[in-house]
Amino acid sequence: MKVRANNWYTYRPALYDVIDPCTTLASGERVQVRKVRGCPPPNVMNHAHVFDTSGKFRGLVSTHSLVREYPCLPTDNFAA
Repeated sequence: MKVRANNWYTYRPALYDVIDPCTTLASGERVQVRKVRGCPPPNVMNHAHVFDTSGKFRGLVSTHSLVREYPCLPTDNFAA
């Protein structure tokens, strides 16, 4: 899966991240992919650097372990 920098994803570890974890993330945690200065951009060799909701670097994960979060639709009824 191709990921984009500065977007939010849910971490669901794929087999590669289960066998060789490079992070302490738990399944279901919300993470943001970022471009780290001096490091390859996201998607190089199907990996990305992820940060948690507090902005702390959490590790390098396979892009196959990231599930895209979509914005919630409003529940209000709109007047037509």
